[in-house]
Amino acid sequence: MIRNTAIHIPTLVRIKPGALDRIGVYAARGQFTKVLCLYSEGLDENFMARIRYALNNEEIHLVQEIPVLHSSFEQAQDIFEDMTKIDLIIGCGGGKALDIAKYVAFLQRIPYIALPTALSNDGFCSPQCSLDLKGKKRTFPAAMPYGVVVDTEVCLQAPKILWLSGIGDLVSKITAVQDWKSAFRIKGTQVNDFAALLSDATVFQLMAKPERDLEGMRLLATALMLNGIAMEICGSSRPASGSEHLISHALDRICEKPRLHGLQVGMATYLVSHLYGKGTERINQLFEVTGFWDALRQEPFSRSEWQEACLLAPTIKDDYYTILSQPENVEQLGKMIHTAPHLQDFFI
Repeated sequence: MIRNTAIHIPTLVRIKPGALDRIGVYAARGQFTKVLCLYSEGLDENFMARIRYALNNEEIHLVQEIPVLHSSFEQAQDIFEDMTKIDLIIGCGGGKALDIAKYVAFLQRIPYIALPTALSNDGFCSPQCSLDLKGKKRTFPAAMPYGVVVDTEVCLQAPKILWLSGIGDLVSKITAVQDWKSAFRIKGTQVNDFAALLSDATVFQLMAKPERDLEGMRLLATALMLNGIAMEICGSSRPASGSEHLISHALDRICEKPRLHGLQVGMATYLVSHLYGKGTERINQLFEVTGFWDALRQEPFSRSEWQEACLLAPTIKDDYYTILSQPENVEQLGKMIHTAPHLQDFFI
C-alpha cells in the first residue's frame, strides 16, 4: 500500500560545539515564548544552568523544569494532564527523558526540541518512543522533533561506553535493511527504497571517520538522526530495526540487568551478519578500531541469556519476517555463541 501521509522532519538542526548555549536563540527564531524542559534526573546541573541562561537571554519564560528518572507511560500521562500553557517542549539528557518529552509533545500537539547529551542510540530523532506500561516496555507513537540540537562538546564529555552504544545501534542498520529486503522477497513486505538507501548510507558515513572527537561526534549524531528520518519516511521501524533488535528486545525481557541497548544490538548485528554472509568484516573492523570489542571483553555477556534470547526473538513481533524466522538460522546462532572461537571472549 502506498503511504500518502505527510512526512515530518526537523525544521531546526544544529550539530556543533556550543549548540547548548544557543538554545535560547534557536527557540526565539521559532517565536516560542513559554517552554517546558524535561531533563534526565541526575543531569549535570551546569547543563540546566546553561539552558536557563540561554532562554532568559532571549526573554523566553521557562515555565517548568521536570526531572525524568523512569520512562513510564504513567509519568508521561501525569505531565500531560498537569501541564500549564506552553508552546515548546525541550527534552534534555538521555533516552528516558527524550522519550517522555516527545510523547508528551505528541499528546499536546506542540513542537519539541531534542537536546541529547550523549549519542547512545537513534531515539532522539525517531517517530516513536519506548515507555514502560505496568512494568512492561511498549512502543508508542511520538512527535518527530521540530528541532535537533546536539552540542558535540557536551556529547564528547559523556562516558565512552555511551558513544560505543551509539555505534552499536548505528551498525544495526546493516542487518536491518537486509532483513527488510528479505521480508519483501519472501513475504511481500513493502520496501521504501529511499528510506532503505538513507539508512544504509549512514553507516558508511561513520566508517569514514570512526573517531571519538568533535568531528566523529558530528558524524555519529548526523547518522543517527538520519536513521530516525528514514523511519519517518516509510512509516515503519524497518530501516533501523530487524532481527538484531528482536534479540535485544528479548534480552530486555529475560535479563535481570539488561545492558545498554546499543551494546546488545551491536553484538547481535555482528552475529546476524554471519547468517547473511555480508558486512561481517566491516563491522569487525569498526568494533576493533573504536574499542567496542574491548568494552565487551571487560564485561562479557551471559552465554545462556543470549542463547535463550535468540530462541525468543522470532516471537517478539507478530508477522515480522526476519532471517530468524527460519528455525535453522536460530539454531546456527546458538551454535556460534557456544562454540565459535572468535566469540568466546564476549560471553561467559
